[in-house]
Amino acid sequence: MEPEAGPSTGESMQPEPGPSTSKSMEPEAGPSTSESMEPEAGPSTGESKKRRRRRNIFQPQQGSDKIPFTSPTTKRRKTVISSGERSIIINVFKYVTKTKPEDKYMSNHDLVKLTSEMCGVHERSVYNVLNEYRDIHKITEPERKRDRPSVIQKIDNLDKSAIRRIVHSFFLKGELPTLKKIQQAVNDDESLPTLSMTSLRRIMKHLKFKYTKRNRKSVLIDRGDIVSWRIKYLKQIKQFREENRRIFYTDETWVNAGHTVGKTWVDENIKSAKQAFKEGLSIGAKNPVSKGKRLIVVHVGNEEGFLDDCKWVFEAKKTGDYHENMDAPHFEKWFGKVLTKMQPGDVIVLDNASYHSRREERTPTMQWRKGDIQGWLRSKNILYDDKYVKKELMDLVNPVKEKYQSYVIDEMAKKKT
Repeated sequence: MEPEAGPSTGESMQPEPGPSTSKSMEPEAGPSTSESMEPEAGPSTGESKKRRRRRNIFQPQQGSDKIPFTSPTTKRRKTVISSGERSIIINVFKYVTKTKPEDKYMSNHDLVKLTSEMCGVHERSVYNVLNEYRDIHKITEPERKRDRPSVIQKIDNLDKSAIRRIVHSFFLKGELPTLKKIQQAVNDDESLPTLSMTSLRRIMKHLKFKYTKRNRKSVLIDRGDIVSWRIKYLKQIKQFREENRRIFYTDETWVNAGHTVGKTWVDENIKSAKQAFKEGLSIGAKNPVSKGKRLIVVHVGNEEGFLDDCKWVFEAKKTGDYHENMDAPHFEKWFGKVLTKMQPGDVIVLDNASYHSRREERTPTMQWRKGDIQGWLRSKNILYDDKYVKKELMDLVNPVKEKYQSYVIDEMAKKKT
């Protein structure tokens, strides 16, 4: 029943040590192509993949002979240690204590140091966690720090309203409010809290104040008399339009001799002046050397266009505001030329520039000398007492003042009609 020591081609109950092509009840130790009743000793396909996947994380990366887990331990961020992290620290310390070498003495400090290195936590934090666990025998959840209230939350709405009024008080006095001025005013008020510059800046932004470029159009702070004039103008212009009158508008502006547009078309294919010369092209539009002389332009027109032969252009003599180059005598001379182009019933709209509003006769004000006010009253046949002071004389002037306030432009227009 036992096989011979030599090779055989017959069937056998046990395999020979060497390779064979015969059928057998048990698999051979080596590779074989014969069928078998039991699977090979190796892992199945699913288990093999899992093991390979686990082994890969401990194998060096492709092109490198280093394992990534040999790098130094990553330090933990400085934040509150959670209960889960505390549990890990305690378990690591227990493991280090249990597995310490018997032939080598390790103090508690050495064990804590080793735990610190393994967990990536500072030694002081490990001590704190272990001491707490030793005292109360349980792992606690750390207390969360309460959020500090901001300066905006500390100040109530009443104080915020007071700070807003302080800012607007500078506007009402004609001053420009700065953070330094506002801070001084707020800190001087005993009913308001003392604020630093940073806190005040945050409150200003919270109150919707914005540090930006000044806007000359102060529509929101119109005076009452300006609002009244505007309403009167709108009513009159509406009436003139209902009467189908021709309405003309006149104004002044300025332009520099070197004035040009800010944008233009540029050929990006031209890279140099040499290339433009070879191809017979240009390098683009040339910028003016300077702004040049300033010209003042005055005209009059309406929706149908400008009025013929009424353009007035002259060179400015002053470099400041272009209004400084205008004066009443020259404007009135040009306005007389415009009136020759007008028809009966036409309306001309002007703004309130000083050279548009020269009065035919000056009327007294409190800045006048007392003798001048008395002379004006005599010229109007208004009686007064020589013992009157200036205030009493002005009380006689004010009731009749409007009667004698006429403008040169208005009188010129009346004569035309």
